[in-house]
Amino acid sequence: MFRLNRLVDYGVVLMSHIAAHPESRLSAPDLAQELGLPAPVASKVLKGLAHDGLLTSYRGAKGGYRLARPANTITVTDIISALDGPIALTDCIEDSHGECGIESLCPLRSNWQIINDTVRRALSEIRLSDLTAPLPSFFDLPTAKDVKTIGTS
Repeated sequence: MFRLNRLVDYGVVLMSHIAAHPESRLSAPDLAQELGLPAPVASKVLKGLAHDGLLTSYRGAKGGYRLARPANTITVTDIISALDGPIALTDCIEDSHGECGIESLCPLRSNWQIINDTVRRALSEIRLSDLTAPLPSFFDLPTAKDVKTIGTS
């Protein structure tokens, strides 16, 4: 099963919440409480995101975190890379030479690179602003009747 790790998951949740409150400085304890995350883990994730330049950290009584740049310029790939390093679906992708025992003989290495590049490209097209946009209401979703009408016109 392909799965993002817990820190990346929390990072996307935290970044989305911060992006939804662009005028606020949100503290790690407040974010952890509002989002139901463990406080030490939320602090660790926020520090990693700030270290990588995605968040700006403010100290003091009115301190907290804010986005370091507009939400429409931050991608899911940026968040993943900040917390987990480069996106690499297998050991033979990126700069991990020697991690795989059959790397030099593997006929699929270039195929894995194509797959990895496709996943990375797809994730880089999703912006943080996309994740904070309101979802359509249930009543705004097309019905089966609408789909048939759309297909026949």
